[in-house]
Amino acid sequence: MPVYRSEKLFQFLNAAFFLVLGALMLAPMVHVLSISLSSTEFVDANKVFIWPRGFNTFIYEHIFSQQRLWRAMGVSVYITVVGTVIFLLFTSTMAYALSRPHMPVRKLIMRLIVISFIFNVPLIPYFLTVNFLGLTNTLWALMIPGAVGAFSVILMKTFFQGISSEIFDAGYIDGCSEFGIYWRIACPLSLPSFATMGLFHAVGTWNGYFAALIFIRDKDLYPIQIVLRGMIVSENSPDFKELLDMHITPETLKAGIIIFATLPIIIVYPFLQKYFVKGAQLGSLKE
Repeated sequence: MPVYRSEKLFQFLNAAFFLVLGALMLAPMVHVLSISLSSTEFVDANKVFIWPRGFNTFIYEHIFSQQRLWRAMGVSVYITVVGTVIFLLFTSTMAYALSRPHMPVRKLIMRLIVISFIFNVPLIPYFLTVNFLGLTNTLWALMIPGAVGAFSVILMKTFFQGISSEIFDAGYIDGCSEFGIYWRIACPLSLPSFATMGLFHAVGTWNGYFAALIFIRDKDLYPIQIVLRGMIVSENSPDFKELLDMHITPETLKAGIIIFATLPIIIVYPFLQKYFVKGAQLGSLKE
């Protein structure tokens, strides 16, 4: 009985701790949402905290009426989805090859990957390489350079090595080629790693700013982060003057834009959450 009570107490304290921690993490986003839905007089007076005051949706009406915002949103969605697919394809195939013990010179390749993981590429050679390949001012410049990550390759290689070799042997006996083993066995059993690495890469691509700043010159190819910067940073921009004419404060605009730019990537999390728990291969073999 004492053991039972101690376990119940631990579960209660553990749940309470994570509830408080979750509330602390959620509070800033709720505060920003409240600001975006409040009247400017309450925002200027710093009277908005958790609940909107002077509820209105003027800022979202202004944001949704901006055609270039929607175009930039489409660009960000495109490079995030396509870039993540390319990333998973390149990273997983390389990691799978390196996980196979019969691959030639795999130790040398792993050493080179570790070196690239420790030492980052300098900015000027990075820019010159992208420019030499003709990727400048194209969306490929935002997707191809990051298509393979050293850290992701190491993690996926470790995950592939954790799959029982007996499963691969069964595939060979059934006549599967090496690609068939990768596609039909390794990939389905590695969904947790695919989801985790894909989500990390997608969030990084969505929030990416610096690559678009140095490689993209065509305004029609700007992702959402670049367009948002132009709307809220420069006080000499037409957007800033338009806000003053509409009696909308920059703080309200920033809050609305944060919600507008963050909500799409937040929506993805619930659909991938179930893959974060490793265990897709449990029960594949019976002792």
